[in-house]
Amino acid sequence: VFLFLATDDFDRDYAAYTKAGVKFVRDPATYDYGTVAVFEDLYGNRWDLVQFAR
Repeated sequence: VFLFLATDDFDRDYAAYTKAGVKFVRDPATYDYGTVAVFEDLYGNRWDLVQFAR
């Protein structure tokens, strides 16, 4: 993964992307730095959808 998409509401955006048919290749997980899930775009690039911890 070399592309990152930061969000201020992970649950909202994860639900919206899933409903829209976005292909997530790694389920959401929470780490010290925040919550993240990995999805693929139409070209096979992998993106982190991430909400950083405050």
